[in-house]
Amino acid sequence: MPFPKSLLRLALVTAFLLLIPLVAMQFTREVNWTFSDFVFAGVLLFGAGLTFLLIARMGNTSTYRLAAGVGVLAGLLLVWANAAVGLVGSEDNPANLLFGGVLLVALAGALVARFRPMGTSNAMFAASLTYVVVTIIALFIWKPAADVAEPSVYLVNVVVANALFAGLWAVSGWLFRRAAHATGSQPGRRLA
Repeated sequence: MPFPKSLLRLALVTAFLLLIPLVAMQFTREVNWTFSDFVFAGVLLFGAGLTFLLIARMGNTSTYRLAAGVGVLAGLLLVWANAAVGLVGSEDNPANLLFGGVLLVALAGALVARFRPMGTSNAMFAASLTYVVVTIIALFIWKPAADVAEPSVYLVNVVVANALFAGLWAVSGWLFRRAAHATGSQPGRRLA
């Protein structure tokens, strides 16, 4: 599909997704978005979609495109969850800023690899490992408040949720590795 047509579809999908909370606000007080919430969500959704479109064009297999989609989804969910409720404690907890390092590792690694499947696979695995390390460091910084009825339950929720997020980065790495094997771009192998 031509790139301008893809951008148009992306803009329409973003607008449709933003209509969901807008309509919900008409029927319930539970959804209460401000103008800045809509702008943030629009930029985040459109930016993630644009990132996927640009990266997916670099691969010629469906496995590569799926790997790119999972990686972009992992980044989107990281930013969204961190901004909405926080990944460790509340969204106001400064320990959550450490998770920006995960995005930096993923993006820097993929750029250094020039989005080739094997190098990008390594970048996604590094992002997954970084996610785990950041979670452990953040848990040492953040302690559940003493007034919380069951701090151990909150700790288990944080660990499980963050393990799932780290798993998304690992799945993306695994898919990029499969794409590398499918295209024959394994390390040590030279193309003539």
